[in-house]
Amino acid sequence: MGTKPTKIALLLSAVFSVATVNAIAAESTDTSPGSSAISMDETIVVIGRNLANPLNIAANVNVIDAADIQMSGVTNLTDLLRGQSGIQVSDNNSGSVFSMRGFSASQAANNTLILVDGRRLNNIDIAAPSIESIPLNLVERVEILSGSAGVLYGDQAVGGVINIITKAPTETSGGLQVSGGSFDTYEAKGDISGSINDEWRYFLAASYKESDNYRDNNDNETGSILGRVQYQTANEDFYVEVNYFDNDRKTPGALTLAQYEADPRQAAAFSEGEYSHEMSTALRSGYQYQLNNIWALGADLTYSDSLTTSVLFGGAGRIERELLSFSPKASANYHLDRGDLNFVAGIDVSKGEADFDTLYIQRNNEQQQSSAYVQASVPISPTLSYVVGGRYSEVTDDLYDQLLYPNRIEIDNDAHAFELGFNYRPSSENRFYVRANDNFRFAKVDEQAFTPLTVQGLDPQTGRSYEAGWDYTTATQTLKINAYQLELEDEIVYEGGRTDGPYGGGANVNADQSRRLGVSTAYDVQLSNDWLLGASYDYIDAEFTQGENDGKALSWVAKHSGKAYMSYDFADHWQAFVEGVYTGERYMEGDNSNIGDKLDHYVLTNLALNYAHAGWNGSLRVDNLLDEDYVGTGYYSAFGSGYYSGTGRSIRLTAGYRF
Repeated sequence: MGTKPTKIALLLSAVFSVATVNAIAAESTDTSPGSSAISMDETIVVIGRNLANPLNIAANVNVIDAADIQMSGVTNLTDLLRGQSGIQVSDNNSGSVFSMRGFSASQAANNTLILVDGRRLNNIDIAAPSIESIPLNLVERVEILSGSAGVLYGDQAVGGVINIITKAPTETSGGLQVSGGSFDTYEAKGDISGSINDEWRYFLAASYKESDNYRDNNDNETGSILGRVQYQTANEDFYVEVNYFDNDRKTPGALTLAQYEADPRQAAAFSEGEYSHEMSTALRSGYQYQLNNIWALGADLTYSDSLTTSVLFGGAGRIERELLSFSPKASANYHLDRGDLNFVAGIDVSKGEADFDTLYIQRNNEQQQSSAYVQASVPISPTLSYVVGGRYSEVTDDLYDQLLYPNRIEIDNDAHAFELGFNYRPSSENRFYVRANDNFRFAKVDEQAFTPLTVQGLDPQTGRSYEAGWDYTTATQTLKINAYQLELEDEIVYEGGRTDGPYGGGANVNADQSRRLGVSTAYDVQLSNDWLLGASYDYIDAEFTQGENDGKALSWVAKHSGKAYMSYDFADHWQAFVEGVYTGERYMEGDNSNIGDKLDHYVLTNLALNYAHAGWNGSLRVDNLLDEDYVGTGYYSAFGSGYYSGTGRSIRLTAGYRF
C-alpha cells in the first residue's frame, strides 16, 4: 500500500523544508522588530503549532465561532459537535466519543485527536477523553480539521483533529449563566477576567451541573474550576493555568434488545449501585518569544493526573493516570511578494503512567513517546502554494499485567509520517486543494495488555490519506466539497468474536487492511439579513480489503449522514433556530463479519429560541423534539448484544448576563 516512507524520505523532506525557508528568506524585506504581527482575527491556531488562514491551508478545515455557538442554543460541546459535517457521535450514557472519517465507537477515541488550546485531551489508555470537562462558556471557538494529520499532530491524528480554543483574558469582562430543564437538570456557569497591570491579566471560571439524565440509574454531578494568569508584551507571551474537573456518574449498563424495545429508559438489572467517579487535574504553562517580525520560539509544558474510582460489573475498581509532556517549537512567517511562507519545527516528548486495579485486572504501564517534526507552507505564486513536512516518532511501553506479563515486558515501536499538499486560489472566492498525508497511532496501554495469548505486543497502526477539495466563498454563501480515500494497515481493533483472548474471549489485534472512501459536502447561504440556511451531506464507504472479512463493511460506520438547518431573526434581539441531523443505518459495533441486522437510521430534530440584548441573553433549546428512539451506542456479541439508549426529548431553559 505504500504507507511507510523511509527515514531517508523524511530526512529529505525536512532538509527540503528548511532549505526552502532559507532560500526564500532573502526575499523578505521587512525585518524591523516593529513590523506588524499576524492578525488573530484572520487566522486560526492550527493545533497550537502555528497561525494560518483557513483558506490557505491545504486541508478541509471548519471553524465554529462564538456566533455559531450562540445561534445553536446548545449548552454543551457534545450537542455542538453532533451537528457538524463529518462527525458521528456515540454515547454509552457515560460519555461521548466523536468519529471522523469512518471509525467505530471504540476506535474513535483513539483515532480522533481532541485538543484544548493545543493540549491533548486524549487519555493514555482507551478511555474516551472527558470533553465534559470543558464547559461551553469557556469556549471561544472550535477548529475542526477533517482528515489525517500525522506530520503536525503525530499519534492518533488519523481521522481528524478537534481543537477547542478557550477564552483568553484579553479584556475586563465576566458573565453568569444558569439553566434548568428535563430530567431534573440544573447548571450554573460563571467566569471573570481582568487586568492586574499593563502586562499581567487573569481569568477565572467555574461550573456546576447535576442531572438525573434520560436513563434510570444514570444520575451525575459534575463540577470544574479553571484559573489562568497571563503575561503579555509586544514580544513575549507567558501563561500558567490550572484546571480541576470532577464527574461523579451512575452507570445504567447495557440493555438487551428486548429490554431496549420495551423501555429504553430502564437500567440493566445488574447495574444497581454501579458508578464511575473521575477526578482530574491539569497544569499547563507556555511561553513564546518573538525574536523579530519573522521568527518566534515557544514551548508548552503540561502535567495532568486523574483518578477514577468505580463499581462496575460487580466489583470495585481504581484507575490512576498521569502524563507529563513538553513541546518546544520554532516558527517563522515570511511576508513575500507572492504570499506568506510559514515554517514550523518542533519536538514532542511525553511520559505517562497508568495503573489499573480492578476486580479482574491488575496492570501497570509506563509509556514514553518522543517525536520530531518539521513542516513548511511555501508560496509558488500569489495563487499557488504547497505544504511539505515529516515526522518521526518512537514509543516505549514498560508493561506489567498479572495474566499476560507477570514479569513485565518492554515493547519498543516507531512510526513516521510524510505529507505533501497543494493549495490553489485563482480568485478570492475559489480555493482548490489536494493533499497526501500519512498517519499512525500506537497501541494504548490497555490494548497492549489485552491481546491474544500468543501475541506479545501490537504493531503501530499506519496509513495514508489522499484528498481533494473545492471551497467557494462569497459574502452571502459558502460551498465546500471534499473527497478522500483513507487506507490503513495493521489497524488496531477489538474483535469480540475471538476465543483466544486473555480470558478466553475477545482480544485486541492488528486487523487486515481496510479502506475508507468518502465525500463531504456543505452549503450555507445568507438569504437576507434575517435568514440563514444550510445543509451538509457525508458519504463514507468503509470496508475491509483483506482477510476473512474482505469486502465487509466496518461496523458502526453509517454510510450516509447529514444535516439541514435554518436560522431566522424574526424580531429585534430574537432568533429562531431549527436543525435536523440524520444518521444512516449501520452494523452494531464489533459486527465486522456483518452477521447481525443493521440498526435503523434516525433523524434528530432540534429547536432553539434565542434572545440577546445589552449583555442579557436567554435560550430555550429542545433536543430530539420528536422524541425519536435511537441507539446511542451498541455492541455486538454472539452471546447477546448490548444496547445503550440515546437521549429522548430534552428541554433546557438558559439565562445569562455578560458585562
